[in-house]
Amino acid sequence: MRLSVLCLALFRFLAPPAVIFTLLLYFYAPLFDCSFPVARRTVPGCSIPGQERNRIPGETAPFRLLAFGDPQLEGDTSLPPPDAPIFPRVNELVWRVRNGGLGGFAWKDAVSEVVRHDIPRHLYAFRKRLDLWGNDLYLAHIYRTVYWWSQPTHVVVLGDLLGSQWIGDEEFKRRSERFWKRVFKGAERVPRAITDSGGRVEVLREDDRWERRIIAVAGNHDIGYAGDIDEGRIKRFEEMYGNVNWDIRFKLDNVSLEAKKRTPFGSQQLAPQQPELHIVVLNTMNLDSPAKNLELQQQSRDFAESQVFPSDTARNPNSATILLTHIPLHKPNGVCVDSEYIDWFPEGGIKEQNFLLRGSSDYLLNGLTALGEHSNAIILNGHDHEGCDTYHYHRGEDGPGAWEAKHYAFARDERQTEGLTGIREITVRSMMGSFYGNTGFLSGWWDKEEERWRFEYASCTFGVQHVWWGVHVFDLVVGGLGVAGVGFAVWEVFGEDDEGEEKKLKKA
Repeated sequence: MRLSVLCLALFRFLAPPAVIFTLLLYFYAPLFDCSFPVARRTVPGCSIPGQERNRIPGETAPFRLLAFGDPQLEGDTSLPPPDAPIFPRVNELVWRVRNGGLGGFAWKDAVSEVVRHDIPRHLYAFRKRLDLWGNDLYLAHIYRTVYWWSQPTHVVVLGDLLGSQWIGDEEFKRRSERFWKRVFKGAERVPRAITDSGGRVEVLREDDRWERRIIAVAGNHDIGYAGDIDEGRIKRFEEMYGNVNWDIRFKLDNVSLEAKKRTPFGSQQLAPQQPELHIVVLNTMNLDSPAKNLELQQQSRDFAESQVFPSDTARNPNSATILLTHIPLHKPNGVCVDSEYIDWFPEGGIKEQNFLLRGSSDYLLNGLTALGEHSNAIILNGHDHEGCDTYHYHRGEDGPGAWEAKHYAFARDERQTEGLTGIREITVRSMMGSFYGNTGFLSGWWDKEEERWRFEYASCTFGVQHVWWGVHVFDLVVGGLGVAGVGFAVWEVFGEDDEGEEKKLKKA
């Protein structure tokens, strides 16, 4: 059988599944409904028989936050320096021959050293570089695909942008350049003019540049835990990604409200205030003690005090807070995959923790619910790679501050039957390949019936990184078979013509 026939037959057999796999890879977002929950108004609780209204159709939410957790870009700290020789023992061998001559030289030992050390080292370095390159493209594929399909208004990465806080400044810069130029290519950081200014107010959906900006939350692998955070790590993070503590407000300007609204703390009448979303980016790595740098810890605590707790009774009752952090709030074991864990450095200072301590957690929850029935907030964070969906609440008889937590789905019945009020905390599952390339979708909209903000969350997974690798390798093999088949066919045709001409010449 001719090689052209064999290659083209294999190509025709493998091309259809290659096309199908490629379409699944690049269109998984629409195929698996990776999109934001639609905005739905509350349906009135009673109706007159025979006059029931049709189901209220869903609409596109005005606020759509695309959330990624813990990409953790690794680097080349385990690789030889870029300017290091590929086979250092070969250079040593040449030096020894030049200086000692060939006489008495142990060639067997020298070659053995090259084979046992230099070649495996070079192969490992090549595999590592290929793995880093492929992982970056895998993460970039997830971001690019879901961004194209879901059309978010805002994007957030919830900490652990990089894989380690124990890296030098040059390595930090290299990984950050990969973050912006390869993984989240086309995106841009939030300008310092915004992150440096507190209390900035913008109109929601007025500036479409927010669609391209990435809100970067600092994680423990970016700046460290309380026991190892220092000014140097904070400074280099803020230079590449923006402040570790900042806030902004987005208001709706096309909502008609009643002429007067009652304040939550009395009978004072206020003019109606436009609905607004208050986005707070908070560094939770150094809220707990003991901390290495007390000044940096106080900065985070002061910022939390100013943003989470209402400053006065005139705070906008039509406001909702979206708190973006990295370390999840405290919760009992069993609610999430991660359990309560904390460790300290021998000299003092928190070395590692899964959750905030109960005191810090209750402090944030008390602040977010300080407006009573007018309180409205939701929390998004990362850190727990498996992800979690939690509902924090306290019963009236327990008094304020006695917080409990359940999985959000398990607390649904109690919220309906007992009227529990609390705060939903969403720990976004990691987008790393070992956690199936997860993406979170948070929708927020103003419910005119209830006159309050409502939020809904959905998530979507792509699959392990081997799926991305496998489809592309398979496409290359199939494409190679097609090219080879055509090449062999051309060669066989022209080869036969040449042979025929040679036979004619010989006969003549």
